[in-house]
Amino acid sequence: MVSPVPRQKENPMKSSTRDVGNIRIIELAGKITIGSGDVKIRELIAHALEDGKTNILFDLGGVTAIDSSGIGEMVACYTTVTKRGGRLKLMHLSPKINDILQVTQLITVFDVFDDEREAVGSF
Repeated sequence: MVSPVPRQKENPMKSSTRDVGNIRIIELAGKITIGSGDVKIRELIAHALEDGKTNILFDLGGVTAIDSSGIGEMVACYTTVTKRGGRLKLMHLSPKINDILQVTQLITVFDVFDDEREAVGSF
């Protein structure tokens, strides 16, 4: 009997964080999809809030794909941060992610920036 080969996750989401003053910048790369990045961004937000960082900037420049689960988690993170008196903003959207936010009309919920200096200055 041959045992099944475990499936490896394709292009798991990677992240890095850095602080600029009182702003936590979370750089994301890869896919924000069910079972890959959706839970990870929730954890990143929880850690930021635990660290007292309520102004959060998601840098989505390295994100190659996002599904409905990823979008839903971003909205949940936005709600969590807002309830804690903070703000969650987005930066460096790819054309594909920008289109998704336009179609879902979430572009009106999130503040979106192309330039980090402008984004940081908006807090």
